[in-house]
Amino acid sequence: MRLRRGLRRGIVLIPAYNEAGSIGTIVAATRRHWHDPIVVIDDRSRDATAALAEQAGATVLRLPLRLGAWGATQTGLRFAYAQGYTHAVTLDADGQHRPCDIGDVAAPILSGDADVAIGACPSRASLARRFAWSYFRRLSGLSYEDITSGFRAYNRTAMKLLIRPSATLLDYQDVGVLMILRRHRLRVHEVSVPMHSRVNGKSHIFASWRKVAEYMVVTSLLAFAGIGTDGKTKTTEPN
Repeated sequence: MRLRRGLRRGIVLIPAYNEAGSIGTIVAATRRHWHDPIVVIDDRSRDATAALAEQAGATVLRLPLRLGAWGATQTGLRFAYAQGYTHAVTLDADGQHRPCDIGDVAAPILSGDADVAIGACPSRASLARRFAWSYFRRLSGLSYEDITSGFRAYNRTAMKLLIRPSATLLDYQDVGVLMILRRHRLRVHEVSVPMHSRVNGKSHIFASWRKVAEYMVVTSLLAFAGIGTDGKTKTTEPN
Protein backbone atom coordinates (compact mmCIF):
# COMPACT_ATOMS: atom_id res chain seq x y z
CA MET A 1 0.00 0.00 0.00
CA ARG A 2 1.41 3.37 -1.03
CA LEU A 3 0.72 6.13 1.46
CA ARG A 4 -0.61 9.50 0.44
CA ARG A 5 1.43 12.41 1.66
CA GLY A 6 0.66 13.23 5.29
CA LEU A 7 -0.91 9.85 6.07
CA ARG A 8 0.40 7.34 8.59
CA ARG A 9 0.00 3.59 8.41
CA GLY A 10 -2.09 1.60 10.88
CA ILE A 11 -3.24 1.87 14.48
CA VAL A 12 -4.66 -0.68 16.92
CA LEU A 13 -7.70 0.41 18.94
CA ILE A 14 -8.80 -1.41 22.10
CA PRO A 15 -12.03 -0.20 23.79
CA ALA A 16 -12.02 -1.24 27.44
CA TYR A 17 -14.33 -1.09 30.44
CA ASN A 18 -13.16 -2.58 33.76
CA GLU A 19 -10.63 -4.87 32.08
CA ALA A 20 -7.80 -4.57 34.62
CA GLY A 21 -7.50 -8.35 34.73
CA SER A 22 -6.53 -8.64 31.06
CA ILE A 23 -5.64 -5.26 29.51
CA GLY A 24 -1.93 -5.33 30.38
CA THR A 25 -1.50 -8.77 28.84
CA ILE A 26 -3.44 -7.79 25.71
CA VAL A 27 -1.42 -4.62 25.14
CA ALA A 28 1.89 -6.42 25.73
CA ALA A 29 0.96 -9.22 23.33
CA THR A 30 -0.18 -6.70 20.72
CA ARG A 31 3.16 -4.89 20.97
CA ARG A 32 5.00 -8.16 20.40
CA HIS A 33 3.07 -9.00 17.25
CA TRP A 34 2.34 -5.58 15.75
CA HIS A 35 4.49 -2.48 15.45
CA ASP A 36 1.75 0.10 14.95
CA PRO A 37 0.67 2.41 17.80
CA ILE A 38 -1.81 0.99 20.32
CA VAL A 39 -4.58 3.14 21.74
CA VAL A 40 -6.81 1.97 24.58
CA ILE A 41 -10.11 3.83 24.87
CA ASP A 42 -10.99 3.67 28.56
CA ASP A 43 -14.79 3.77 28.82
CA ARG A 44 -14.90 5.33 32.28
CA SER A 45 -13.57 2.20 34.02
CA ARG A 46 -13.86 1.97 37.78
CA ASP A 47 -10.71 -0.12 38.14
CA ALA A 48 -7.05 0.25 37.11
CA THR A 49 -7.64 -0.42 33.40
CA ALA A 50 -6.23 2.92 32.21
CA ALA A 51 -3.14 2.84 34.42
CA LEU A 52 -2.29 -0.76 33.50
CA ALA A 53 -2.74 -0.05 29.79
CA GLU A 54 -0.31 2.87 30.01
CA GLN A 55 2.19 0.78 31.97
CA ALA A 56 2.06 -1.84 29.21
CA GLY A 57 2.87 0.78 26.56
CA ALA A 58 -0.46 1.95 25.17
CA THR A 59 -1.72 5.47 24.69
CA VAL A 60 -4.93 5.85 26.69
CA LEU A 61 -7.92 7.99 25.77
CA ARG A 62 -9.95 8.49 28.95
CA LEU A 63 -13.62 9.14 28.27
CA PRO A 64 -15.31 11.66 30.60
CA LEU A 65 -18.50 9.56 30.67
CA ARG A 66 -19.33 6.01 29.74
CA LEU A 67 -20.29 5.61 26.08
CA GLY A 68 -20.53 1.84 25.74
CA ALA A 69 -18.54 -0.44 23.45
CA TRP A 70 -19.52 1.24 20.19
CA GLY A 71 -19.15 4.77 21.56
CA ALA A 72 -15.65 3.93 22.77
CA THR A 73 -14.79 2.31 19.44
CA GLN A 74 -16.10 5.30 17.51
CA THR A 75 -13.98 7.61 19.67
CA GLY A 76 -10.96 5.55 18.67
CA LEU A 77 -11.91 5.72 15.00
CA ARG A 78 -12.29 9.50 15.22
CA PHE A 79 -8.85 9.73 16.77
CA ALA A 80 -7.37 7.47 14.09
CA TYR A 81 -8.98 9.41 11.27
CA ALA A 82 -8.00 12.82 12.66
CA GLN A 83 -4.41 11.64 13.14
CA GLY A 84 -4.17 10.53 9.52
CA TYR A 85 -3.93 6.75 9.87
CA THR A 86 -4.68 4.73 6.75
CA HIS A 87 -6.40 1.94 8.65
CA ALA A 88 -7.42 0.89 12.15
CA VAL A 89 -7.76 -2.54 13.72
CA THR A 90 -10.11 -2.95 16.68
CA LEU A 91 -9.99 -5.80 19.17
CA ASP A 92 -11.59 -6.51 22.50
CA ALA A 93 -9.78 -6.10 25.81
CA ASP A 94 -11.08 -9.32 27.36
CA GLY A 95 -8.60 -11.71 25.77
CA GLN A 96 -10.89 -13.33 23.19
CA HIS A 97 -9.02 -11.96 20.21
CA ARG A 98 -5.45 -13.07 19.53
CA PRO A 99 -3.08 -10.20 18.71
CA CYS A 100 -1.07 -12.58 16.53
CA ASP A 101 -4.07 -12.62 14.13
CA ILE A 102 -4.10 -8.85 13.57
CA GLY A 103 -2.10 -9.21 10.37
CA ASP A 104 -4.61 -11.71 8.95
CA VAL A 105 -7.57 -9.47 9.74
CA ALA A 106 -5.83 -6.40 8.31
CA ALA A 107 -4.66 -8.19 5.13
CA PRO A 108 -7.79 -7.50 2.99
CA ILE A 109 -7.48 -3.80 3.90
CA LEU A 110 -3.78 -3.60 3.12
CA SER A 111 -4.28 -5.34 -0.22
CA GLY A 112 -7.13 -2.99 -1.16
CA ASP A 113 -9.62 -5.87 -1.48
CA ALA A 114 -11.95 -4.64 1.28
CA ASP A 115 -12.98 -1.52 3.14
CA VAL A 116 -13.78 -3.50 6.31
CA ALA A 117 -12.55 -6.90 7.43
CA ILE A 118 -14.14 -8.91 10.24
CA GLY A 119 -12.28 -11.52 12.25
CA ALA A 120 -14.93 -14.23 12.33
CA CYS A 121 -15.24 -17.24 14.62
CA PRO A 122 -18.77 -18.70 14.41
CA SER A 123 -17.82 -21.72 16.53
CA ARG A 124 -17.55 -19.53 19.64
CA ALA A 125 -21.29 -18.84 19.65
CA SER A 126 -23.41 -19.82 22.64
CA LEU A 127 -27.04 -20.85 22.20
CA ALA A 128 -28.19 -17.28 22.89
CA ARG A 129 -25.68 -15.86 20.42
CA ARG A 130 -26.63 -18.34 17.68
CA PHE A 131 -30.30 -17.50 18.19
CA ALA A 132 -29.57 -13.76 17.92
CA TRP A 133 -27.41 -14.19 14.83
CA SER A 134 -30.05 -16.28 13.05
CA TYR A 135 -32.81 -13.81 13.91
CA PHE A 136 -30.88 -10.77 12.70
CA ARG A 137 -29.77 -12.44 9.49
CA ARG A 138 -33.42 -12.97 8.60
CA LEU A 139 -34.51 -9.52 9.75
CA SER A 140 -31.71 -7.47 8.19
CA GLY A 141 -30.71 -9.58 5.21
CA LEU A 142 -27.09 -9.61 6.41
CA SER A 143 -25.30 -12.83 5.55
CA TYR A 144 -22.13 -12.60 7.65
CA GLU A 145 -21.21 -15.63 9.72
CA ASP A 146 -20.06 -13.66 12.79
CA ILE A 147 -22.25 -10.60 13.27
CA THR A 148 -21.03 -9.56 16.73
CA SER A 149 -17.25 -9.81 16.37
CA GLY A 150 -15.41 -6.70 17.54
CA PHE A 151 -12.20 -7.88 15.86
CA ARG A 152 -12.29 -5.70 12.75
CA ALA A 153 -10.13 -3.64 10.42
CA TYR A 154 -11.30 -0.41 8.77
CA ASN A 155 -9.75 1.65 5.99
CA ARG A 156 -10.10 5.44 5.82
CA THR A 157 -13.26 5.25 3.71
CA ALA A 158 -14.93 3.15 6.39
CA MET A 159 -13.62 5.32 9.20
CA LYS A 160 -14.91 8.46 7.47
CA LEU A 161 -18.37 6.90 7.25
CA LEU A 162 -18.51 5.51 10.78
CA ILE A 163 -17.45 8.69 12.57
CA ARG A 164 -20.36 10.63 11.08
CA PRO A 165 -23.33 11.69 13.26
CA SER A 166 -25.58 9.10 11.58
CA ALA A 167 -23.51 6.36 13.23
CA THR A 168 -23.06 8.01 16.62
CA LEU A 169 -26.12 6.86 18.54
CA LEU A 170 -25.74 3.12 17.99
CA ASP A 171 -25.70 1.11 21.20
CA TYR A 172 -23.95 -1.87 19.60
CA GLN A 173 -21.25 -2.20 16.98
CA ASP A 174 -22.67 -5.14 15.10
CA VAL A 175 -25.92 -5.04 13.10
CA GLY A 176 -26.31 -1.26 12.97
CA VAL A 177 -22.73 -0.74 11.78
CA LEU A 178 -22.96 -3.56 9.25
CA MET A 179 -26.19 -2.13 7.84
CA ILE A 180 -24.59 1.31 7.47
CA LEU A 181 -21.66 -0.26 5.63
CA ARG A 182 -23.99 -2.19 3.32
CA ARG A 183 -26.18 0.83 2.55
CA HIS A 184 -23.11 2.79 1.54
CA ARG A 185 -21.85 -0.11 -0.56
CA LEU A 186 -18.61 -0.65 1.29
CA ARG A 187 -16.81 -3.94 0.76
CA VAL A 188 -16.86 -6.16 3.86
CA HIS A 189 -14.85 -9.38 4.05
CA GLU A 190 -14.83 -11.96 6.81
CA VAL A 191 -11.54 -13.58 7.81
CA SER A 192 -11.68 -16.84 9.73
CA VAL A 193 -9.71 -16.62 12.98
CA PRO A 194 -9.65 -18.66 16.20
CA MET A 195 -10.77 -17.01 19.41
CA HIS A 196 -10.16 -17.76 23.07
CA SER A 197 -12.63 -17.79 25.92
CA ARG A 198 -12.78 -14.54 27.86
CA VAL A 199 -9.92 -13.98 30.26
CA ASN A 200 -11.91 -11.47 32.28
CA GLY A 201 -15.58 -10.76 32.96
CA LYS A 202 -18.68 -11.68 30.94
CA SER A 203 -20.21 -10.52 27.69
CA HIS A 204 -22.24 -7.36 28.29
CA ILE A 205 -24.77 -8.52 25.69
CA PHE A 206 -24.98 -12.27 26.23
CA ALA A 207 -24.55 -12.39 30.01
CA SER A 208 -28.23 -13.29 30.52
CA TRP A 209 -31.42 -13.85 28.55
CA ARG A 210 -32.68 -10.47 29.83
CA LYS A 211 -29.65 -8.74 28.31
CA VAL A 212 -30.17 -10.69 25.09
CA ALA A 213 -33.81 -9.54 25.00
CA GLU A 214 -32.78 -5.88 25.46
CA TYR A 215 -30.16 -6.21 22.76
CA MET A 216 -32.61 -7.79 20.33
CA VAL A 217 -35.29 -5.14 20.90
CA VAL A 218 -32.85 -2.25 20.36
CA THR A 219 -31.20 -3.85 17.33
CA SER A 220 -34.56 -4.84 15.83
CA LEU A 221 -35.60 -1.18 15.97
CA LEU A 222 -32.42 -0.27 14.08
CA ALA A 223 -33.26 -2.82 11.41
CA PHE A 224 -36.89 -1.69 11.10
CA ALA A 225 -35.79 1.97 10.97
CA GLY A 226 -33.39 1.29 8.12
CA ILE A 227 -30.40 2.68 10.01
CA GLY A 228 -27.74 4.11 7.74
CA THR A 229 -30.01 5.91 5.30
CA ASP A 230 -29.57 9.65 5.29
CA GLY A 231 -30.53 10.38 1.71
CA LYS A 232 -26.99 9.96 0.40
CA THR A 233 -24.73 7.10 -0.55
CA LYS A 234 -21.60 9.16 -0.93
CA THR A 235 -19.41 9.62 2.13
CA THR A 236 -18.39 13.20 2.80
CA GLU A 237 -15.45 14.58 4.71
CA PRO A 238 -16.43 15.20 8.36
CA ASN A 239 -16.02 18.69 9.81
